[in-house]
Amino acid sequence: MIAQGKRNVLGVLVDAVDYEAATEQVLAAARERRPLALTALAVHGVMTGVLDPAHNARLNSFDVVTPDGQPVRWALNLLHHAGLADRVYGPTLTLRVLERFAAEGLPVYLYGSTDETLARLIPALERMFPALKIAGVESSKFRQVQPGEDAEIADRIRSSGARLVLVGLGCPRQEVFAYAMRPLLDMPLMAVGAAFDYHAGLLRKPPPWMQRAGLEWLWRLGLEPRRLWHRYVVLNPAYLARLAAQKTRLWKATPPPPAAERPASFAV
Repeated sequence: MIAQGKRNVLGVLVDAVDYEAATEQVLAAARERRPLALTALAVHGVMTGVLDPAHNARLNSFDVVTPDGQPVRWALNLLHHAGLADRVYGPTLTLRVLERFAAEGLPVYLYGSTDETLARLIPALERMFPALKIAGVESSKFRQVQPGEDAEIADRIRSSGARLVLVGLGCPRQEVFAYAMRPLLDMPLMAVGAAFDYHAGLLRKPPPWMQRAGLEWLWRLGLEPRRLWHRYVVLNPAYLARLAAQKTRLWKATPPPPAAERPASFAV
């Protein structure tokens, strides 16, 4: 188990962890009924923080931020000699966590995405984990939260008996949701990105060699060029340039202090 704590990657604090350590942190929070916010960041997630200081501060308040993308893992190894042999990929981490929750009889709540995706996701998860208890399911409203609605959502989740919330709203909406809802819930929230779509069978996974080589972005760009071109064509070179600047100390990349105030509005 590798759990070296948080390290500075372009001013975003990313945990130098492996799958086992991240899974255990989620399980411990669930068993102890305490809040925890986890997200898995690839290059896009890191750069979203770099370009938005307020969001960076939110990310730096997360209990666990795993290196979802190979370039983020490489940055931890390059800058901090973390010695990580693998990334902690959100969709894979989701399955590892659900396997343990099913084994321990801990119920989970699915929040986000569309009714269509959730309708395909639930039977897929039940096939993989027959003992899994799904306490509740709630699709995204695709709008900003209304006054008092956050407390109502928290009440529904707590009343369901869930001990974990998987949040699939897309980056950065899911991170803002997890950050905003953490004070209202006594359980971990995991922002899992495209895991809902992958496990529902709506997104094709790239070949393993592309994942190992850090080329998943190229695969996804080929699948959704109009939606993702800016994310990869613009942000990937910017990430590499800033990483080189941090490594050579041309840029200090000072992390902002962790945020403490809940946002006035956020996507639900």
